[in-house]
Amino acid sequence: MSDLPELSGTDVHELDRAHVFHSWSAQEQIDPLPIASAQGVRFTDYDGREFLDFSSQLVNVNIGYQHPRLVAAIQEQAGRMTTLAPGFAQDMRSEAARMLAERSPGDLDHVFFTNGGAEANENALRMARIHTGRHKVLAAYRSYHGATAGAIALTGDPRRWASEPGMPGVVRYWGPYLYRSAFHATSEEQECGRALQHLRDVIAVEGPGTIAAIILETVVGTNGILVPPEGYLAGVRAICDEHGIVMIADEVMSGFARCGEWFAIQRWGVTPDLITFAKGVNSGYVPLGGVLVSQAIRETFADRPYPGGLTYQGHPLACASAVASMRIFEDEGVIAHSERVGAEVIGPGLAEIAERHPSVGEVRGMATFWAVELVRDRETREPLVPYNASGEAAAPMAAFGAACKERGLWPFVHFNRTHVVPPCVISDDDAREGLAILDDALSVADSYVR
Repeated sequence: MSDLPELSGTDVHELDRAHVFHSWSAQEQIDPLPIASAQGVRFTDYDGREFLDFSSQLVNVNIGYQHPRLVAAIQEQAGRMTTLAPGFAQDMRSEAARMLAERSPGDLDHVFFTNGGAEANENALRMARIHTGRHKVLAAYRSYHGATAGAIALTGDPRRWASEPGMPGVVRYWGPYLYRSAFHATSEEQECGRALQHLRDVIAVEGPGTIAAIILETVVGTNGILVPPEGYLAGVRAICDEHGIVMIADEVMSGFARCGEWFAIQRWGVTPDLITFAKGVNSGYVPLGGVLVSQAIRETFADRPYPGGLTYQGHPLACASAVASMRIFEDEGVIAHSERVGAEVIGPGLAEIAERHPSVGEVRGMATFWAVELVRDRETREPLVPYNASGEAAAPMAAFGAACKERGLWPFVHFNRTHVVPPCVISDDDAREGLAILDDALSVADSYVR
């Protein structure tokens, strides 16, 4: 006899509306869709409607739904040991840390486990401040680092507004984004050089000796899938080295095959001082995140207690799922597959779509991490909807999203963009099916073009 109830779709919906308080939502203005099951790259509602997932939920289900080996590993670990306090040594925690260290760049040989990405960024910031004895941190405007108190203060997009005033010491800067350049650049080389000079200027006027860290998303995620120009990350690394600033690479979204590498920063041959991760490390099957720590920062706490911790840090179930996930990635070639399907199917397919639709201003990305930026006018690059639009102003993007869902595709829509971020294991045929639906749905966006 199971202790888990069997609920109908109606039951699920009614209970949700009666008792669940949803994130990032006006509670009376949402109508969450009850989901009955998920498998591979699709999920199904209680009416039997199936959706091809081009969102990977929150860009985290990298390995797909219900991978049998990953489910079996969690079940096996649950039968051996379900929980243990972080002060003990535990086999899956130790093995997960070893595997993460071996797959990370440089001397990032130690792992501070957390329950998710926001906590990872919180602790990375704390480590940097204590390590340097400084208090300021530079964070980009186009960024998202989580919703805990410190992480939301680091965040550059409008989700931070309601939490202000926030943690002191955060200084904003503009990162590279050639399509909407803050530096009036006309080439990738100009954008790179001017963005780095801007960063140097900010550091100069803030005082290099006051700055503990520069935090950046290696490839900016929710705020546009912004791939850094060649030389930018190396330039940030050089600036940090020059001034004794800790470089923090937020890889919560871009890591674990999403950009065709274990960690996206490995594409550019750069080693930061700290890497934060979560999401794709185990595809969210059990909550897990962490910070990969360099030897120099680890040494700061060799004889000085680190002032932070979490009850569920390095949870045995979560770490077992991470171990199994990384083994599956290697055994099944997930990283190489993600890179190939992006280069051979998604990228070329989106380029063809862009040629057919006047609402497509730019396509950018890599592997299974892409953005389609929608505009009203290609010449002026006016966004399809205003920045941070809501209500009637956001109607064009809402109509486009609804068109995708009506056709069986679940999109990831943010501001004036749709992101193409399916599970990294998506087949060529499924990717082409999703692109065909996207192609069809974009006729709705085209109707708003001036």
